[in-house]
Amino acid sequence: MNKIIVGTDGSEPSLLAVDWAAGEAARRGASLHVVYVVTPWLFDVPDDPGAAQVRERMLHDGRGIVDVGAARAAERAPGLRVTGEQAGGQPAKVLIERARDAIMLVTGARGRGGLAGLVLGSTAMQVTAHAPGPAVVVRAHEPSEHGEIVLGVDGSPAGAGAIGFAFEEASVRGARLRALLAWTHPVSTGPGDMLPLVYDREILAGDARRLLAESLAGWRSKYPEVEVVAEAVRGRPGSVLTEASARADLLVVGSRGHGGFAGLLLGSVGQAMLHRAHSPVAIVHGSP
Repeated sequence: MNKIIVGTDGSEPSLLAVDWAAGEAARRGASLHVVYVVTPWLFDVPDDPGAAQVRERMLHDGRGIVDVGAARAAERAPGLRVTGEQAGGQPAKVLIERARDAIMLVTGARGRGGLAGLVLGSTAMQVTAHAPGPAVVVRAHEPSEHGEIVLGVDGSPAGAGAIGFAFEEASVRGARLRALLAWTHPVSTGPGDMLPLVYDREILAGDARRLLAESLAGWRSKYPEVEVVAEAVRGRPGSVLTEASARADLLVVGSRGHGGFAGLLLGSVGQAMLHRAHSPVAIVHGSP
């Protein structure tokens, strides 16, 4: 369980993900497993000698990609235990399978296969929607160190996992935790709430602050060493969190909150952050 999985395809965004994952594994005293996924037919034994040569060359190139990723991780975090694997299959599916017994799964925002103007690749999108645990997407630039973790809170039961992960991350890093609850209208505190059509803004602000305090209360006592800045901010969650992410080492959000449909795997706020955040983004499913 004490390992982190990172996907790579040799592209610069994926190598930045390897860098981030190596630092994270070193902080947590975990091992790092580097995975490169290729088409399954490369592992078949062809009858045509010509095809066999092509297959072996492509497998050799893939082993090189794994070796480069593993070497980069070891250089980034000397003493880190690093393993590597070239596996056949669909990239997101293989990475999710490998992450079932891992602390987290890390990918770059997009890899070699993405279109030039695409902000987020299909593998990153699928991984964040279906990962069994926290999934971190590292943006295509060198992450900065600010000493702060930003957490998006909405008071929903589905957000408990994100809160726990954010506190743990802040504790591991010795960083400040900035917990933000954004509101523009009455805040729902449970399913079936009847929200008023007319409301007082000051009352709403007080309700939002109380909901935020209640959401954090148990975690504050569990992680007393973590400095917490809790803010209920009037504004749209996407805009509030995007702005805060410019000063964050990591932005943490739940997979979906009050506004999501029952079968939705990734909510609108999570999707927006994957496209717009300035920092790496952690999407956390379920309870801690």
